[in-house]
Amino acid sequence: MHRRGFLVAGLAAALSGSRALAQMKMDGMPDMDMGDHAGHDMGAMAQAPAALPEGETLRQLPLLANEAGRPGLFKARLTAEAAKARFVEDRDTPILAYNGTSPGPLIEAYEGDRVEITFANRIAGEQSTIHWHGMPVPADQDGNPMDPVAAGADRVYAFELPEGSAGSYWYHPHPHGRTAEQVYRGLAGAFVVKAKADPVPAAYGDTVLMFTDLRLAADGTMPDNTMIDMMNGRVGDHVLVNGQKNPKLALAAGAKRRLRLYNATNARFLRLAFANATMTVIGSDGGLLEAPVAADEILLSPAERIELVVAFDQPGTATLTTLDYDRGWMGPGRPADAGLTLLTVDVSDTPAEAMPPLPERLRPIAPLGGPTVNRRLVFTETMAMNPTGMEMGFLINGKAFDMGRVDIVARAGETELWEIVNQADMDHPFHLHGTQFQVVERERGGHVAKPPYLAWKDTVNVARGETVRLLTRQERPGARMYHCHILEHEQLGMMGLVDVRA
Repeated sequence: MHRRGFLVAGLAAALSGSRALAQMKMDGMPDMDMGDHAGHDMGAMAQAPAALPEGETLRQLPLLANEAGRPGLFKARLTAEAAKARFVEDRDTPILAYNGTSPGPLIEAYEGDRVEITFANRIAGEQSTIHWHGMPVPADQDGNPMDPVAAGADRVYAFELPEGSAGSYWYHPHPHGRTAEQVYRGLAGAFVVKAKADPVPAAYGDTVLMFTDLRLAADGTMPDNTMIDMMNGRVGDHVLVNGQKNPKLALAAGAKRRLRLYNATNARFLRLAFANATMTVIGSDGGLLEAPVAADEILLSPAERIELVVAFDQPGTATLTTLDYDRGWMGPGRPADAGLTLLTVDVSDTPAEAMPPLPERLRPIAPLGGPTVNRRLVFTETMAMNPTGMEMGFLINGKAFDMGRVDIVARAGETELWEIVNQADMDHPFHLHGTQFQVVERERGGHVAKPPYLAWKDTVNVARGETVRLLTRQERPGARMYHCHILEHEQLGMMGLVDVRA
């Protein structure tokens, strides 16, 4: 029987020993209830989402102040704690926030800087961490699930930003069994590492657009995950940009803007296009490309980032909108992702000051050499009948995550070829901690394709039925995670551990 013939009816447990399973029952079975274990019933899912105000001026993310007082050191404090946000006019929404804001404050530092950030976990009764997503930090500073910070405790994360590490990174929690909930309740922030010599003209500005999504109940609270959320990943009713719905930006005709786009949602895939504006891709997860690449549309899977230069040459309205993307869906409630307007740019008739051209070359990227080791990771979903219904697992090479098990032993400094094979019914964005990698090949339906450009990546979408081949090299010893970045899937078992040895 095909997996799509099953609907969620309950949850066995968030995590149970080494195996995490979502409970499923066949469609049409008597007494099927999709809300008892989720704390969110189907009636609540069916109600119209709350209307959010639109059209406010795009807010810049607040900068995290550097307390160091001397060049070459970035020193600050991040506190994770309960807070309230007002998404609708007459209701407060309980959230989790870094330093009182969600998204959290924007961190800006430079290549060569030393970073010392004190993390204060003030989330009542919950462990947390800060994972520095994509950043070249030592394993003991990575904020992985094996290194939790207890509720009420502080810890200092300290690391150096090496030369060549300029890029668009982000930070979020990574505690065992609570990552999905802490992120969708508000814990995520952008970390931009600046180059000492940036080839992109300063006249373009440098604007972070952080995409999150939001689901609100009638009373203004965020409902807990449903079983559909656990199976597909949580997709909210609203896509927010820097915490706002469809904010506005006013520019003069002929203006060019450097935009850093972050997909910080739990599970939403964003296929994006700009109407009445021209996009050029200049960077990916790990920084600038070798050369600019024109693009009509882009796909950002959960956790991916992209840098664009957008030219607003035509007076009028330019909109950043979503296009349809079928990433696979189980059960009812597939979100209508097409036709959402995420950002509106009002382009005046007044011409902008003359803009310098974008350089034809941005930076060199050295291809990783031939691999010494080949590895194969197979993503699957499994089902089995038990007396209470269907058990479903999200697995890598037939196993669910176990914190006490090392899945791969690697050597620092060795180049490896990883083959990520998605035999599951939906797309899975693959993320590897500790390093950036280079995608070298995609294969689907017997068709093999090379990527359109060479880039440093830490997250790559692997479509259902697709195989992605990538070259990677870990430079520092220690424990590193790899997992699906649909956070509910990571939490339900689709994660592994690589032990990098000197």
